[in-house]
Amino acid sequence: MQIQSSITTRLEYQHKSLLDLIEGLSDEQVRRQVILGKWSIFETIVHLATYQHTFMSRVDEILKKDQPSFERYTAETDPLFYDYCMKSTREIIQELMSERKILATRLLALKEAQLKRTGHHPVFGTMTLIQWIQFFLLHEAHHLFTIFKLAASFR
Repeated sequence: MQIQSSITTRLEYQHKSLLDLIEGLSDEQVRRQVILGKWSIFETIVHLATYQHTFMSRVDEILKKDQPSFERYTAETDPLFYDYCMKSTREIIQELMSERKILATRLLALKEAQLKRTGHHPVFGTMTLIQWIQFFLLHEAHHLFTIFKLAASFR
């Protein structure tokens, strides 16, 4: 079992589409809540950046423990989410990009036996590390699509 090229490509490049999605938007637009009670583009970007940290800690736990179980992640209970909300959009994007480089390097260096290790997700059940990576990328893609839709409301 190795990581498929479709996964490695997304791991290395998918997040970079964020820059294209918000190109031409002002910081005020990025921070504006388009749908009352729903995250702004900024808060969605913060979520993507902070969830990377959570994901990497989950990967570390899967590699260290036998079949660890995880609670469902919510940004509202993540203190890092609120800390990042105090930063500028530029800082958050730079953080997301630099942390992704570290994350991708670590994940792509994993051996076959490590990729077969499992962890338990409360909704999706027991997943191999490759499935966890796939989940991470699909989760990110979902939020990138949300940003695409929100950005369209300003064009």
